Amino acid sequence: MADNLIIVESPAKVKTISKFLGKSYTIDATMGHLIDMPKSSLGVDVENHYEPKYITIRGKGDLLSKLKKEAKKADKIYLATDPDREGEAISWHLQNELLKDEKNKKKISRISFNEITKNAVKNALKNPREIDMNLVNAQQARRVMDRLVGYTISPLLWQKIRKGLSAGRVQSVALKMICDREAEIAAFVPEEYWTLEAAFNVGKKTLEASFYGKEKRIPLDKEETVSAIIKEIGKNKLTVVEKKQGERRKKAPLPFTTSTLQQEAAKLLSFPTQKTMRIAQKLYEGVNVKGRGVVGLITYLRTDSTRISEEAQQAVLEKIRTEYGEDYCQKKNREEKTDVKIQDAHEAIRPSYLEITPFEAKDSLEKDEYKLYQLIYKRFVASRMESAVYQTETIMLSAKDYIFTLSGSKLLFDGFLAVYMSEEDKAEKNVMLPAMEVGDSFSVKEWIKEQHFTQAPAHFTEASLVKALEEGGIGRPSTYAPTIATLLLRRYVTKEKKNIFVTELGNAVNEMMSQNFPTIVDKAFTANLESLLDSVSVGDTQWKTIIENFYPDLSTAVEKAREEVSKVDIKEEETDVICDKCGRKMVLKYGPHGKFLACPGFPECKNTKPYVEYAGFLCPTCGAECVKKRSKKGRIFYSCSRYPECEYMTWQKPKDAVSGEKKEGEIMA
Repeated sequence: MADNLIIVESPAKVKTISKFLGKSYTIDATMGHLIDMPKSSLGVDVENHYEPKYITIRGKGDLLSKLKKEAKKADKIYLATDPDREGEAISWHLQNELLKDEKNKKKISRISFNEITKNAVKNALKNPREIDMNLVNAQQARRVMDRLVGYTISPLLWQKIRKGLSAGRVQSVALKMICDREAEIAAFVPEEYWTLEAAFNVGKKTLEASFYGKEKRIPLDKEETVSAIIKEIGKNKLTVVEKKQGERRKKAPLPFTTSTLQQEAAKLLSFPTQKTMRIAQKLYEGVNVKGRGVVGLITYLRTDSTRISEEAQQAVLEKIRTEYGEDYCQKKNREEKTDVKIQDAHEAIRPSYLEITPFEAKDSLEKDEYKLYQLIYKRFVASRMESAVYQTETIMLSAKDYIFTLSGSKLLFDGFLAVYMSEEDKAEKNVMLPAMEVGDSFSVKEWIKEQHFTQAPAHFTEASLVKALEEGGIGRPSTYAPTIATLLLRRYVTKEKKNIFVTELGNAVNEMMSQNFPTIVDKAFTANLESLLDSVSVGDTQWKTIIENFYPDLSTAVEKAREEVSKVDIKEEETDVICDKCGRKMVLKYGPHGKFLACPGFPECKNTKPYVEYAGFLCPTCGAECVKKRSKKGRIFYSCSRYPECEYMTWQKPKDAVSGEKKEGEIMA
């Protein structure tokens, strides 16, 4: 019989931790939360100091009973859920359940670890602690706040717009940010501007010097201005009047936080934020690495901190020293900005074992797991390397009192670039200027004038939205992925390639929220509220005080909106598919399992059909039309529309496919 019981959150962790401990330990998993507020009601007693009502989550009763039985048999119980607010709350709820048996009173301890390694787990067992009620209350504050916003406003959206919609404290602000950006793009009026370059030869090399102005920059707003300058210069030569040489240092990037990992994975790997978090969770909990067994490859993935432990610091510097040389080791630790947030209790996201390189782990990981692990590994190593050093040169040339400029740069020392390059780093190229001295003159070979127009702000991508949310202090990095996923699921926004676009439905919801609940969608208010919620985690604020100051105004606004807001009519997306029961054109609907076709005559006509998207080519096996589908993991594939009679399927659209009559994307009945 085991003397000790360790309770973690996920079964993957059970396998990983079991390797480090002997037979005297039993390890079980809660499978996430066991206790929560009921889904069927508000779950907050607004008449009794906003006391939350907690129940056992449906389907978790048997698991809770099993854990209670294991606890009775154990001499010591260690609650080892994740090292964050949610993990602390899970342990608190579990402790409350276990304490219903008086015998458990003295044997329950809380332990936590930032990485799942033998040393980390053993050290945690040597240093057990009590439940941190500040963290628990921080979780309760957010949970209750989000419940009050969601459960009071969402029914209003159902009543006035459409069933199945939702509002949220972070979600609604994110939606407004997207709508505001779309409005900026729609209202944008392009302005004309011109650029002027003077092409000249230095030896056999042709250079193009950019027009600057005179003592100050002169804007080139129209072609007439450019033509007048060219005419004034006439046949005057370009003469070198100033030459500057210098050095530019590009600092190594900091190791990943949750937010920067999501942004970089979106930019470099084209991963949606939810996918990044799902893969990172698996890498953290444990992967079966050939020759090593189940190993937790990275440290905890929900963190706002760029700090790393002294042990990790020394290990990575030794690796850099061995593989690249002393010159590549960072000479001075960078001053890393640390906000007072709960997640700063953790280190940055880094590899748990530097000796397990991406190359060694590659055969044990799925393709996308390998890509993300490699990104995290390289970023961490690069973060402790020296800056890249560039030699820079700027040359100013004069013609008839007008100044033109040339600039060049050369990489002198690659530093961290030997390991890690961002998109910007890859785009930066060496541009070396030929030898020129002050006083040298050159004839203009050609004038290059080009018309341009200012560009509208870019549409948000998942990466840029995450960055904007973080910069605005909206939500926390752990909430960004589910927030974006909810906006997409509710069809408030859509994605085309990487760009996010707001839908008619999203605009309607945002308009109602903005008019009736301006504080909920106000960035400054939400950021201030976020700071107050964070202050609960360090014990500076009582969590119920925040709720008491917030809810009465929300309740009044909801009642007012219920009386004053008129119903919004959002038209369904009509298709060319005819309902075979009543003859109407069927409309596109969105259910929990994706798109489907429905008759607009509901409830009189309840006809529905599966939504099938034509792929734009014919089946090479039988000649029937092929259709575009998604796997359970969301990956697109193509198959014959006659499946299962014809079993043809492919992940890649054939380049030499025979085109069918319909275009890709058309809907099939």
